[in-house]
Amino acid sequence: MAFESLSEKFQNVFKGLRSKGRLTEADVKAACREVKMALLEADVNFKVVKQFTKAVQTRATGEDVLNSLTPGQTVIKYVNEELVKMMGETTTEIPLLPGDQIMVLMMCGLQGAGKTTTVAKLAAKYKEKGKKPLLVACDIYRPAAIEQLQINGKKVDVPVFSMGTNHKPVDIAKAAIEHAKENGYNMIFLDTAGRLHIDEELMQELQDVKEGVDVHQTILTVDSMTGQDAVNVASTFDEKLSIDGVILTKLDSDTRGGAALSISSITGKPIYYVGMGEKLSDLEQFYPDRMASRILGMGDVLSLIEKAEAEIDEAKAAELGKKIKDSSYDFNDFLDQMEQMKKMGGLSSILSMLPGMGLPADLDIDDDALKGTEAIIRSMTKEERSKPAIINPSRKRRIAAGAGVDISEVNRLVKQFEQSKKMMKQMSGMMSGKKMRRGGFKFPFGGM
Repeated sequence: MAFESLSEKFQNVFKGLRSKGRLTEADVKAACREVKMALLEADVNFKVVKQFTKAVQTRATGEDVLNSLTPGQTVIKYVNEELVKMMGETTTEIPLLPGDQIMVLMMCGLQGAGKTTTVAKLAAKYKEKGKKPLLVACDIYRPAAIEQLQINGKKVDVPVFSMGTNHKPVDIAKAAIEHAKENGYNMIFLDTAGRLHIDEELMQELQDVKEGVDVHQTILTVDSMTGQDAVNVASTFDEKLSIDGVILTKLDSDTRGGAALSISSITGKPIYYVGMGEKLSDLEQFYPDRMASRILGMGDVLSLIEKAEAEIDEAKAAELGKKIKDSSYDFNDFLDQMEQMKKMGGLSSILSMLPGMGLPADLDIDDDALKGTEAIIRSMTKEERSKPAIINPSRKRRIAAGAGVDISEVNRLVKQFEQSKKMMKQMSGMMSGKKMRRGGFKFPFGGM
């Protein structure tokens, strides 16, 4: 995920602060210099960095901090608070019109930012919230743009309105609104054209749409991998179109992430959502406080729990807990848990949200490596999966051949499975009566 390198550098700075019993003003200034360099290397806007480090240093050199018994922790607290402030301070929802009034959202951005995919992701979000969305194909220039929108619309079961490529976008938007009135749609998403760079023709076309129809929200899609350019793009779009909010895409990639830390400060506009993967379900609400926690290595347990609540079958989780207690947990259950973990973004995504994991930037967690384990299990017969104890040497040789691996890999998996089974049973007994809950949700892994 983005910010891994930044998070690691912050951890090193904080380690130095915690190791000191007392802090001097020189210690604070030195730490702030390191923080400043880390932010600049992450491609955060230099004006934002300057403002941030000045605020932290001013707060951290006060007498109450320097004379504190835990000055390092207090400085970290200030860094966290200033990070939250930098990213927008409060979580902002897209304001909706009451009742069944038709709301028009114009989605804009440069070509390649992932706008068309994001439009479908966003429409799916609001369909889940009870809205009746309609996707509108206003990109009449890019080859296959309409087809791409139709494919994505079909995947999330949201209809697409299209008039082909021979009409002006503003006329398509007007016709779409009439279509929505006649067919009961109350949330219209205009997928407008992008360009490889900002030009007058693009801006004029978007302005024509805003003048021709009543657009309630103008939302900019920005590719976070473009770093500092993302801030420049957001500033220009805001100046020309007066955007209402931003959606950052590709925040799961190996990017420095400076765009997320800069855009709100520079434009004064909120980040509504962030794209955390290629799947149409990988769109997350943006929480500045949670993102700050992730960056500082404090984890993001709330987001992890919300992901689990959305993806985990609670009945299956309860059944799994029972199986662990009575020692009937088998390879079929193991496969189910692997599938659930995939739905939640994979092991690396889960670990990034756990406090204290602070994974180093150069640690490569290969979620694809689990495919080998899956291949071994799928090479087993139904009886072998449900009764692991019957897997003898001859069965192991057959399983290894079927999975295309060495028999040592099968031996290792069977041994690890038996060890994990014993450990989970012990933990289940220890945790009895102490279930992790949040509004009735039972944390699923290990059946605790």
